[in-house]
Amino acid sequence: MRRLILALLLVISLCSAAQVPRKAAEFVIQNPDGKQLLLSSYRGKPVVLALMFTTCQHCQKMAPVLSRIQTEYAPRGVQVLGATFDAGAAFGVQTFIKAFGVNFPCGYSNNKAVMEFLQSPPDVPPVVPGLVFIDRAGIIRGQFIGDEKFLSNPEANIRAEIEKLLKRPAKL
Repeated sequence: MRRLILALLLVISLCSAAQVPRKAAEFVIQNPDGKQLLLSSYRGKPVVLALMFTTCQHCQKMAPVLSRIQTEYAPRGVQVLGATFDAGAAFGVQTFIKAFGVNFPCGYSNNKAVMEFLQSPPDVPPVVPGLVFIDRAGIIRGQFIGDEKFLSNPEANIRAEIEKLLKRPAKL
């Protein structure tokens, strides 16, 4: 058990070690309807990118929180995006969207693409949920991957990160 906890802490520290701020690389989310969403197409808007597993209980609890945030912050230009990337994501994302009332664009990706986007070593197992906060200019300003402190009060912490993004000048 102790080894598992130490391994988990190592994973979290490695995932959190990516340099922030940094320019967001292109990221593709495959929609259940077959269309691709490109992260770059949301340039000019603050973006909250949620990286989740369809089978993760924490991710399932996060989906309604993100839907509330999308409803509240959309009039201020904020866009929430979701990408599921577990092994069955391509088949399970539609059920995930319906079951948890997702009202923001949500689709699937793959582990390799997510780990590259997060700048995480490919041999490190993913930790979910992950939240990435991207400003209007496409710069990642915050990255919280399986962060227990952040996830202890996710709604308040997400709102605080969004407010920081909204206060940033819209320099493109």
